[in-house]
Amino acid sequence: MMDFEKMHFTGPIWRPPYEASSVLLQVTVGCTHHKCKFCSLYPGIKFRVSPMSEIESDLKIIQYYQPRARRIFLTGSNPFALSFDKLKNLAMSIHDYLPRCQIGTFSRISDIKNKTVEQLKELRSYGFNGISIGTETGDDITLAEMNKGNTAQDTFEQCKKLEEAGIEYYIVYLTGLAGKGNGQRNALASAKLFSQLKPFIISVVSLTLFPESELYEDMVNGNYIVSPEHERLEELITFIGNLENKTTLLANTVSNPIPMNGYLPKDKNRFLAELRKIKENISETELNIYRQSIRSL
Repeated sequence: MMDFEKMHFTGPIWRPPYEASSVLLQVTVGCTHHKCKFCSLYPGIKFRVSPMSEIESDLKIIQYYQPRARRIFLTGSNPFALSFDKLKNLAMSIHDYLPRCQIGTFSRISDIKNKTVEQLKELRSYGFNGISIGTETGDDITLAEMNKGNTAQDTFEQCKKLEEAGIEYYIVYLTGLAGKGNGQRNALASAKLFSQLKPFIISVVSLTLFPESELYEDMVNGNYIVSPEHERLEELITFIGNLENKTTLLANTVSNPIPMNGYLPKDKNRFLAELRKIKENISETELNIYRQSIRSL
């Protein structure tokens, strides 16, 4: 028998909740950008690409235990940063071992930018579908302050390329990111941008700071004021209230004190009513205690 302990994983292993049933395969380690002020996922880890010898070794193990796997998720902060040729070759190698597999992965907006629509269509034909993008916000002020490395217009243009290529994608909204007093601006700008797109899923996460992040240091030094929990709820009410998408909305990570999920626009009124009820019935202190209890994402 083969030994799972021989699979290659380095540092924190991170995947979205909706990829819980996917097989995980490490193809990169760390992040190509590694400058987002709020991120604490890869402290001290430099970006590198896994050698094909490691990838094929792991694929053999996956093939042994799950020969009929239907979906594989590539780990590392943004494996879609790999060139078109490398991704194409990777997909071919994956299908040598798992012929039925579709391929999901994380991506930065900049990773899409260096690929043409025709290349994206070809990657779709090789099984790439369901790209998780750490958009976080559609507010240019917040994007710049958090060192995201792209603008709202970049997000619009690159997501439209995915749509043209027929690739499903999932985007993230991070409540509280803009800091105290800026939630409404962040929500309105983000809802305006996201409403122009066709994401398969919008995932809502709430900012949780850890000591490894630069933003945590800013908070300690008084250069950043964390958004209160009730203010985040108002921000989320504004964000959802102004969305015009037909999509799935998920707010079910550990960062969300009250898990929620549903479909827009069908469940919009239910979302808004639940959020108002939470704000009315759960105190700021109780929500803050929950936030402080989170040890990892």
